[in-house]
Amino acid sequence: MKKVVKLVEYGRSLARVKEEPLEERRPVRAVDPEVPERPRRRKFSAEYKLRILREAERAKESGQLGALLRREGLYTSNLTTWRRQFERGALAGLAPKKRGKKAKPVDARDERIREFERETERLRKRLAQAETIIEVQKKVSALLGTSSPGAGDETS
Repeated sequence: MKKVVKLVEYGRSLARVKEEPLEERRPVRAVDPEVPERPRRRKFSAEYKLRILREAERAKESGQLGALLRREGLYTSNLTTWRRQFERGALAGLAPKKRGKKAKPVDARDERIREFERETERLRKRLAQAETIIEVQKKVSALLGTSSPGAGDETS
C-alpha cells in the first residue's frame, strides 16, 4: 500500500505532518479551464486595507507575512502602497481612487460660450434654409413669368 507524506511549510523549512494512505486522499476538484472574458480589477475598501496593515504589523515571526499575503492573494507592493497612503492621510488615504481622466470643473463662462455657439449654429442653419427658399421662389417666379412684389423696383 502506497502512502503519501504531507509536508507543511514553516518559515523556510518543511516539516512532516503525517502519513496517510493513498486511498484516503480526497479527490482533487478539476479547475475550471474557462478564462473569464475580461479580468476585473480588484478594489479594496479602506477598512480591508487597514485590517491587512494591522495584521502585517503583528506578523513578527519568519514566514507569517508571506503566509498572510498568500492567504489574501496580495503582493508586497500592495502593502508598500497602502502604508504610504496610510502615512499621508489615514483612512482617507486608503480609500480607492477613481481611475481615468479627472473631470474638469464646469466654468459658467464656458457653459455660456457653448450655449452661444449652439444658438449661432442654429441660426446659421435657419438662414441657409431661408436663402434656399428665396432662391427657389425667384426661379419659380422667372419660370411662370410673374413678378414678385417689389421685383419691379430692381429691373428699372
